[in-house]
Amino acid sequence: MRIGFVVNDIKTEETGYTTTRLGVAATNRGHEAWVISVGDLAYDPDELVRAKATRVPKARYKDGVGYIRDLHGPKAIRERVTVDELDVLFLRNVPSDEKGRREWAKTAALDFGRVAMRHGVIVLNDPNGLAKAENKMYFQLFPEQVRPTTLISRDRSLIREFVADQGRAVLKPLHGSGGESVFLVRADDPANLNQMIDAVARDGYIIAQEYLTEAEHGDTRLFLMNGTPLRHKGRYAAFRRVRSGGDMRSNLHAGGTLAKATLTDKDFELAEIVRPKLVQDGMFLVGLDIVGDKLMEINVFSPGGLGSSQKLEGVNFNDAVIDSLERKVDYMGYYQRNFNNVEMATL
Repeated sequence: MRIGFVVNDIKTEETGYTTTRLGVAATNRGHEAWVISVGDLAYDPDELVRAKATRVPKARYKDGVGYIRDLHGPKAIRERVTVDELDVLFLRNVPSDEKGRREWAKTAALDFGRVAMRHGVIVLNDPNGLAKAENKMYFQLFPEQVRPTTLISRDRSLIREFVADQGRAVLKPLHGSGGESVFLVRADDPANLNQMIDAVARDGYIIAQEYLTEAEHGDTRLFLMNGTPLRHKGRYAAFRRVRSGGDMRSNLHAGGTLAKATLTDKDFELAEIVRPKLVQDGMFLVGLDIVGDKLMEINVFSPGGLGSSQKLEGVNFNDAVIDSLERKVDYMGYYQRNFNNVEMATL
């Protein structure tokens, strides 16, 4: 199998990233795993998509440390590959990370991915589905029962009224990720409320969201693959993020700490409720952020944390992802062979 991982910039890839772990798993299985910076894609005059790509020189790696060292090192294999000849193109770039610096890079992978799909390349997650999810408005398209009460606006008076009704609420930008510019505000602190509204409004529209008291105990990240909870060797790919100190965010880079997840029937019910739309939109690998009986977010752009799940559950979930990709490639080959034969027989 020939697989290409599209990332924001290959130079910034790190050992603990989920994309790195997937690259190690694919390489160790004997697959040709290329890493492509989003700025290195091209549509050539012969109407094929090509890209400057890099892969590691060795056939096996113990972990991401050696893999990243070789990927960035002088012995790395660097070629201009034909993307249309890959079996899988895995879109692992995060458009929100490009905010304010490379606006062109936000949609580039989606645009080139759509073209690659014309020639039978399996592109994941589906670029047409990802285009619908370029900001957090996508979350509002899922059933109301899974979402906190939400207002999305730039009208300060509407936001103040929402916070007054709720007593306290979470403010965050419509565009953004990773806990950036996320604030807990209270109706009885008008000076701070106004200041936080101004801070978030600089980035565009504001999401004002019901504060879920269960968030004080952290949240659960549950991975879905092909629309169902990712399970491998009897274990589910999930973990809890617990707040640190007074920070309301549980994101690991914001000071949150890891804990083992105890999944409940409600968690699986939430996953089942969102499954139909995720499958319809072609979302192969997704991260659900669960607080109590609600979802806080649905992460479809490069969801991370499979390494955290592996650490806590003792299972390499990256192998399960590569297993699924292998099955998709096998099925695609079988379908194309038989479908083409049927068409030819009817001519």
